[in-house]
Amino acid sequence: MDKQSLSPLDRRLEDWAGHLNAYTSLIKGQGYSLGSIQNQVQLISSFLSWLRTSHTEVSSLDEAAVQRFLRYRQNAHRTRRSGTAALYRLLHVLREQGVIPPQKEQPLSPQQRLIKHYERCLLEERGLTPATTANYVPFADRFLSALSTKYRGSRLALPQLRAAAVTDFVRQQAQKLGPARAQLLVTALRSFLRYLLHQGKITTDLAVCVPAVARWSFSMLPKYLPAGSVEKVLARNARQSPIGRRDYAILLLLARLGLRACEIVALNLEDIDWENARITIRAKGGHWNQLPLPTDVGEALAAYLRHGRPCCSCRRVFIRDRAPQKGFAGSQSICSLVQRALNRAGVESPRKGAHLFRHSLATTMIRRGASLDEIGELLRHRSPNTTAIYAKVDLAALRPLALPWLGGAR
Repeated sequence: MDKQSLSPLDRRLEDWAGHLNAYTSLIKGQGYSLGSIQNQVQLISSFLSWLRTSHTEVSSLDEAAVQRFLRYRQNAHRTRRSGTAALYRLLHVLREQGVIPPQKEQPLSPQQRLIKHYERCLLEERGLTPATTANYVPFADRFLSALSTKYRGSRLALPQLRAAAVTDFVRQQAQKLGPARAQLLVTALRSFLRYLLHQGKITTDLAVCVPAVARWSFSMLPKYLPAGSVEKVLARNARQSPIGRRDYAILLLLARLGLRACEIVALNLEDIDWENARITIRAKGGHWNQLPLPTDVGEALAAYLRHGRPCCSCRRVFIRDRAPQKGFAGSQSICSLVQRALNRAGVESPRKGAHLFRHSLATTMIRRGASLDEIGELLRHRSPNTTAIYAKVDLAALRPLALPWLGGAR
């Protein structure tokens, strides 16, 4: 039947059938189960019924309409407000098809615009990783909020900014933070002040006024696991399930190559050169490095890719085990995986993050006679001072250098 001969209601129903088909195709490709798809379609059908009874035009659909429907559903059925993600995905499909206009951007305050531009500068111009940027930006935002309070909400008060305001902010904030976090604060603040100078927001280089936070580089030993504990963690990881194969491959990359969590998250399928047994790493600061692919790591990756990784359009090597099927959101997912592996193996450690394996690899290497240069090359340290901390764990080499204690026996 010709679509022009249909009634307006029939045409609207036919259009909605096409939109639903596009929606179901999208979520099928994202790995949702049949039961979940049925629940989402049922929710959307309820949403469409509500649109008809509330006389809401399709062209006016937006996030506010979704929230009104969820409140109505919660009050009418006395259920929890759920289904936000599904209905937002529907809005995304309708926008892609041109059925509803693009999402309206909320106007930003001067502070929000400045922070957004600073974040873009860190990512695009300086080439910092999203993880580093996510650490810097909150401190810059906190600094501007403190300035706004200090100057009673005037227009950011940047031209009037003086060194005293910078040092007062660092002093107040550092008291609430640990040594490592306080050092991150001053590093982020120096970066932001240099950005303000470059943008002409301030006329004096106030980055030099940021006080240093005392934290002696060699005052503590790096946290690491003995080689036997690392192998125990690897052995206790079940490899019969797809998730087990994925987790085992990740743990081997941490243990054998000392990769950072962010580097594992960013690993793409095309980064593995199977013919030459090499792997390309997106390192910190926008750098790229190539590392040899050990046999056991390659075998674990191949097992996961053949028998564990779900079929999806995402190019990331490691995929979430829950829908939507895509790469990990960030480094915290890898750290949580490591923590579960340590608990499963019964290995006690004061630190349970992904960096624990990186420190363990360096410690094992130096105790087997590797030089600091070799360790720095594998771990891709840009400064020899970063690698020098591992010299402290080689007690046998340090013992002849120790001076005799004057109060000891002769």
